[in-house]
Formats: sequence, structure tokens, C-alpha cells
Amino acid sequence: RSEIILILVNCFRIVSISLSLQANRTQSLNYGCIVENHETNEVLHFVEKPSTFVSDIINCGIYLFTPDIFGQPHWVFQKNQQIQEELTNGKQMPEVIRLEQDIFTTLAGQKKLVVYKTQHFWSQIKSAGSAIYASRLYLKQYHQSHPERLATNQDGTPKIIGDVYIHPTANIDPSAVLGPNVSIGKGVIIGGGVRVRESIILHGAVLQDHCCVLNSIVGWDSTVGKWARVEGTPSDPNPNDPYAKIDSETLFRDGGLTPSITILGCNVSIPSEVIIRNSIVLPHKDLNRSFQNQIIL
Repeated sequence: RSEIILILVNCFRIVSISLSLQANRTQSLNYGCIVENHETNEVLHFVEKPSTFVSDIINCGIYLFTPDIFGQPHWVFQKNQQIQEELTNGKQMPEVIRLEQDIFTTLAGQKKLVVYKTQHFWSQIKSAGSAIYASRLYLKQYHQSHPERLATNQDGTPKIIGDVYIHPTANIDPSAVLGPNVSIGKGVIIGGGVRVRESIILHGAVLQDHCCVLNSIVGWDSTVGKWARVEGTPSDPNPNDPYAKIDSETLFRDGGLTPSITILGCNVSIPSEVIIRNSIVLPHKDLNRSFQNQIIL
């Protein structure tokens, strides 16, 4: 916090401060890339999703502006309209001002944009699988700063593996096994012999006896029947690369649904002894058989 305050005092005339961190060279092409002056933290060059490598310092999408920023969109708009009039023989076209591509690119190199690099955890949330990964990062943060928020192994309680959060109102059978990376919401009911791993169980959900939930999100007030299996495919970043970020997979690949975590919308009912794998189930669905790699409308 003291470092941030120091930047604000020294740069009170700066239009914008951008939060950034380091990524690997390959994945940096998927983000806004920043070239900075390492002595002054001034942004010298900014490119949104470049086609070739520019920098491994990427934009986190968190900004602090001075009021001067509001004069920039008008200037960019006028400039773009002039260019479009020349290209379209005087006919004005609808205009969209993009913050990163239009504003930041213009401010870079003018001593109006500085960067603050963070060493804390960060992850974008643009895909289903990233929600599970983000939950893991938060639970890890709790483990370091607020361990009292996490569940522990005690007599008469379920077996806990790794970092697990359980809402105080949840009702969980002592024979259940939870973790690692599990978040249990308000009023959740978990029966005997249930196994939950790398998953988020939202409030009001019911996991009946001996079901298994892996790499999945179970929506509000949904029910997973006895001996059923709800499973997804994780899309975690490379654990051997400290600068690796989670990839934003497209929903479809090669004509099929990209394998990812399984998501049950709110009020979904999964019958006993069925398997739901790598699928997205929309809200208020009562399933009657197993599904794999499908979006269930």
C-alpha cells in the first residue's frame, strides 16, 4: 500500500495508473502488453493482444484515473471520425471508443500513463474452468491470511483435504470427504460417503449419499442423486511455470464442446446412478440419463 501511495504522490498529474504483472512469452500475446521505463514506471508502449511478442508485462485490467482521462475519449473520437471521413468520402460511421486499444495506446509514451506491478495472485475469469482456479487462489489466500475461515479435521466432522471452505449453515455427514479446493455454500446438504474435490457447491444444493463431484460447479438448489457422478476436466495453468496463466478456451473446438469443468445451473436435478461429464446443464432441468460433452438446454 505504501508503494501505491508513493506513486500517487509523485505522479499526481498522471492521467492513469494501470495494474500489471508478468506472464510467460507465449501467453502474453493474449493480453494487453506493456513496455515500461523501469526507473519511472512510465508506460512507453502499449499493445492490446499483439500478433508478435512485445513484452511479458501484461495488463491486469485494473486502473486508477485522474479526471483528465475524460478529455481523452473526445480527442480520440474526433481523430477517428476525421480519418473515417477521409476513407468514406465524407460519410461519418458509427464510432466505438475502446479503452485499451484507443485510449491507452494514445497515452503511452506521453508521460500520462504509469504502471504498478503486483506480485499477488491474479487470474482472468473468462471461461468456466477459470472459476474453479480462481476459487483455489482465494482459498490459498485464506490459508495464509485467515486460516480460521477454512475447515479443519475434527472428531465428528467430514474429512478435510487441503483448503476447504464450509458455510456455517451447511449440513455435512461426517463420512463425507471434501477437498482440496472446495467451497460449500449456505444451507448445502451433503450425505454420507460423498466425495467432493476441486468444486464449488452453491447455496441450497443437495448432494445425496455416495455421489461424487469432481471439477464441477453445482448451482443453487440443485440436487445430485445417490451414487451419481458429476465430473469435469480441469484447465489449470502449467504448475511448473511460475508465470503461466490459465488459458481462455473457446466453448467449441473441432466441432465439439471443449472439455472443461461441468456446470449445473440452478435447480437442476441429477438422478441416481448417472454420470454427467464435461457438460453444461442449463437451469431447471430434470435429467433422466447420463450425458457427456454436451450443453443440455
